Amino acid sequence: MALIEAPMHEPFIHGRQIYVRAPKPVHFPSEERPEEHVSETKRHLEARTTLYLLLKDALDGAAIGSDQFVYSDATDPHKCLSPDVFVKRGVPDSPFESWKVWERGAPDLAVEIISASDRRDEPWSEKVARYQESGINELVRFDPTSERAIRVWDRVDGELVERAATSPDLRACQSLGLWWMVTSSAYGPLLRLARERDGSGLLPTPNEEGVRLAQELAEERKARSLAEHDRRLAEHDKRLAEEAKTLAEEAKTLAEEAKTLAEQGKRRVEEKLLASEAEAGRLRAELARLRGEQP
Repeated sequence: MALIEAPMHEPFIHGRQIYVRAPKPVHFPSEERPEEHVSETKRHLEARTTLYLLLKDALDGAAIGSDQFVYSDATDPHKCLSPDVFVKRGVPDSPFESWKVWERGAPDLAVEIISASDRRDEPWSEKVARYQESGINELVRFDPTSERAIRVWDRVDGELVERAATSPDLRACQSLGLWWMVTSSAYGPLLRLARERDGSGLLPTPNEEGVRLAQELAEERKARSLAEHDRRLAEHDKRLAEEAKTLAEEAKTLAEEAKTLAEQGKRRVEEKLLASEAEAGRLRAELARLRGEQP
């Protein structure tokens, strides 16, 4: 609730006295009265919340609202809009019940997702006129049942002007530097945003982001498991190589020892043979001496 000094609250004379009426409080409700509430279809709810949540996850340093009142006149609570999604860049996304343009500035972007209830409301031209008064810079109308599913209005020289259907940049979201895309879902067409003109770099929904993160986690775990398996195999191969090297060195040592023993044995045999020959010669000489034989 706010106190507004309106022109009608000027001093007035009654009798001999001059009076000044206190400003009347102006109430800016954050919710519709029960009798004014219009139910929301499941398809509309899905389209609205999907766009709101993916923008909330993707945008930093921006205030994002969904199905909340946007008031454009501090003296008239009837001058309000309720975009399905709106964005204000450069403003922290703190909790707010309604958006007052004179306090926070006009949103940069507003999106209207058309449903059956919208077709029963005021003519679209009148709604555009109210967006014109609000100061919003970019207005997007998404009608999943129309051949022209996406229509866009930009503020040009202070006036909201619709982009031509033939414009090569019809689907450019100038406020966010992104591109509008329409995707399918179980509830029907959804309005999405992508980082590239061709639809690549589609901003994920929270569910898609959760699936992506789960897949990345599973792949990371698999990669780590394979890396650990490879590490253990490498360590095993290293141990086998070291053991093989040790065995080869031991075999070499044994071979050298065997060679040494063989050489020693050969020398012993040769020495014994020489000793035997010498003994045989001595015995022959002794036998010849006993026989009296001359040498």
